[in-house]
Amino acid sequence: VQLQASGGGLVQAGGSLRLSCAASGRTFSNYFMGWFRQAPGKERELVASLLWSGVSTYYRDSVKGRFTISRDSAKNTVFLQMNSLRPEDTAVYYCAARPSTSSAYDSWGQGTQVTVSS
Repeated sequence: VQLQASGGGLVQAGGSLRLSCAASGRTFSNYFMGWFRQAPGKERELVASLLWSGVSTYYRDSVKGRFTISRDSAKNTVFLQMNSLRPEDTAVYYCAARPSTSSAYDSWGQGTQVTVSS
């Protein structure tokens, strides 16, 4: 499994960014796809996830109503649309995948930096 994340950048508070994660190497119909982030000095945290079939989604409380996770099956790509960004959203964002039968994410993309200025 290969995951390639992109779309990070520098944005002012209140702005928007869309992250993309291009996935390859297998079919993902029974996989959860997740977006994690890690800020300096903090632990990595799960921001949002979805079951590739689209039935199940998760958002951490701090991003509910602002972030949306989605996927384009034809392009094998997962997106994270981030609106109303805040300085505390600043972090390196990673996409990851895990089989639906497993609790552990075992495939990771490289990180993409998101910086939100106040």
